[in-house]
Amino acid sequence: MTIATLPKVELHLHLEGAAPPEFIRGLAARKNIDISGVFADGGGYRFSDFGYFLRVYEAVCSTLSGPEEFHQLTRAVLEESAANDVVYTEAFLSPDFCGGGDPGAWREYLSAIESAADEAEASIGIVLKGIVTCIRHLGTEKAKSAAVCAAETAGGFIRGFGMAGDENVGKATDFAWSFDCAREAGLRLTCHAGEWAGPESVRDALELGVERIGHGVRAIEDSTLVDRLAADGVVLETCPGSNVHLGVFESWEAHPIARLREAGCRVTVSTDDPPYFHTTMRREFERLAEAFEWEEEDFRAITRDSLGAAFADADTLGGIEKLLEDSV
Repeated sequence: MTIATLPKVELHLHLEGAAPPEFIRGLAARKNIDISGVFADGGGYRFSDFGYFLRVYEAVCSTLSGPEEFHQLTRAVLEESAANDVVYTEAFLSPDFCGGGDPGAWREYLSAIESAADEAEASIGIVLKGIVTCIRHLGTEKAKSAAVCAAETAGGFIRGFGMAGDENVGKATDFAWSFDCAREAGLRLTCHAGEWAGPESVRDALELGVERIGHGVRAIEDSTLVDRLAADGVVLETCPGSNVHLGVFESWEAHPIARLREAGCRVTVSTDDPPYFHTTMRREFERLAEAFEWEEEDFRAITRDSLGAAFADADTLGGIEKLLEDSV
């Protein structure tokens, strides 16, 4: 077993953003949808900057229009994750993409996704749980609809609630109603912050009572905030390959994950939207080992922290913990 092939726990993965290009290409062809412009010559997705990434993302999502397609998508994503030795993953699911925020339609999509997750667990051993996300740049009213969908399907497969989207739109605290709704339904909370926007966005997200921050890496610019994250045990869902590819940091060596970890912050490693950023969980481990001379025990420690931060039920976590112990 090498560092690259260690069993892994991934906590920050957008389901639609993880759609393999070949899957989307085939789906578009069957539906006679021309999105040929989103594909690069090498077969992946085109990229120029963050704005272009969002436009490509929306074009890709336009091909996904029904529960059965999300069932197929979930299987394709989990097969790719399992091939990179992921044994447990939490995926962000948006009711805005799954039924337009309508609770009845959302239940149909969710049933299809959960069915695919059950099939994958039985056939290839990977475990998936869902985190419902609202989309920040769609506004607070849309977020309320997403929160209601989350609250009505909380428990079992749906373990948490969070917010994705453009961090520069409004303040996280503008969405307090949605997070309160999810919390009252028993869901655990995370929120994207500190990726594009600065440390103040992390502070705003903390006001929502979240226990995890999606990305959060620009907290490194504020030593007082770093100390607070470490002291409070707030977990950072870092996605180094995504950050480097998008230009948030100029190189793997410049990424602050090691400095945050040395400061006592709990960090996890994920891929975010892997085919867009030409990464996998194996690649994340390999590049981090090269950049920081981390060894197997460093990655096992990060994986243990990731499992400790997961939103799954105790029985699920116990099974994954045993699997990790057996791999030593």
